[in-house]
Amino acid sequence: MASHPPIDKSSVRFLLLENIHPNAVEVLHENGYRNIVQHPKSLAEDALIEALAEVDFLGIRSQTQVTERVLRNAPRLTAVGCFCIGVNQVDLDTAAELGLPVFNAPFSNTRSVAELVVAETVMLMRGIFPKNAAAHRGTWIKSAAGSYEVRGKTLGIVGYGNIGKQVGILAEHLGMRVIFHDVEAKLPLGNARQVATLDLLLSEADVVTLHVPETDQTRNLFDAPRLASMRAGSHLINASRGTVVDIDALADALQSGHVAGAALDVFPVEPKGNDDRFASPLARFDNVILTPHIGGSTAEAQANIGIEVTDKLVRYCDNGSTLTAVNFPEVTLPEHPGVCRLLHVHRNVPGVLAAINERFSARGINISGQYLQTRGPLGYCVMDIDAAASSVALEELQAVPGTIRCRLLTHG
Repeated sequence: MASHPPIDKSSVRFLLLENIHPNAVEVLHENGYRNIVQHPKSLAEDALIEALAEVDFLGIRSQTQVTERVLRNAPRLTAVGCFCIGVNQVDLDTAAELGLPVFNAPFSNTRSVAELVVAETVMLMRGIFPKNAAAHRGTWIKSAAGSYEVRGKTLGIVGYGNIGKQVGILAEHLGMRVIFHDVEAKLPLGNARQVATLDLLLSEADVVTLHVPETDQTRNLFDAPRLASMRAGSHLINASRGTVVDIDALADALQSGHVAGAALDVFPVEPKGNDDRFASPLARFDNVILTPHIGGSTAEAQANIGIEVTDKLVRYCDNGSTLTAVNFPEVTLPEHPGVCRLLHVHRNVPGVLAAINERFSARGINISGQYLQTRGPLGYCVMDIDAAASSVALEELQAVPGTIRCRLLTHG
């Protein structure tokens, strides 16, 4: 069980890794947080544990691995902010077990990724990259063979989330027919049409673009049999997760000509930094576009992400709000002027709320506001009380069976 004293913003320490956009620091300064340490790269496990010894909030991008060992050896850590869409680099189950919310940026780079996918769709359909590669080698290939307009062609979107929807809207503006497959029923935007099965989508699509999360179900989703079920001469784009496509099977499909071209922004194993060498069996194909996980790497996206994730960390630190936390009960809380706020993370078992109220009642502590939300094994209870009772209330909360951690916020 962990507990923390009332917030003294001068003592709250943030560690920001991997060149997070400078506006994250600006947002922290605007909200009174000045104790900020920045590092341009990710840190290996031992170095990260050492760096987190006195850190309350951690900000990372996609390369830093926040493992179970890291989390269990970060005594002051209160929350983690992933300044990206993906959260696979964090052990979410352990974070939840320890009462640590993890935040990400599910919307800020949506447009950037969608624009790259649509641009790659045009490049693949036109066969631009083989001609470009030949020109760099001094060969002039002026031919319309294998070159097509995207207007009137079918784009198949696998995974109709935020990015998939944006891709569909942009593709329709180019005159494409858009179909999509998702494990859930989704409301189509524009003239997009949901198809019942993935195989049906593959049988119709000229270009298939992947926008699914990394799960056990999506790992090697596009293996040799799945690639074989694509239309002969169609193209594949993967800007989701590197494990979704079997790279060796894709190389075989490209070699045979069954898949006419591909574009990949993500890979099963990626270099840890710009100084590391990148190797892939796809590198020998001129008709394959390989980009270094830069779908969301635009000035606009990184600026938006810096603001979005930092705002979430500040709101959690200031008033306990956890909206859009990926592993934690979501609560949107009002400001709390004139009162103290207690945050209580506990195991989601019967009787915890009753025990809190009984203990407070016995000590004469009046609760002016109370909010409770649960998610899986976690419960999150927020209480506003008179400032004079804050120390006693915190002691009582710590003694409630099932408590994971609790925190006291001074009045807003």
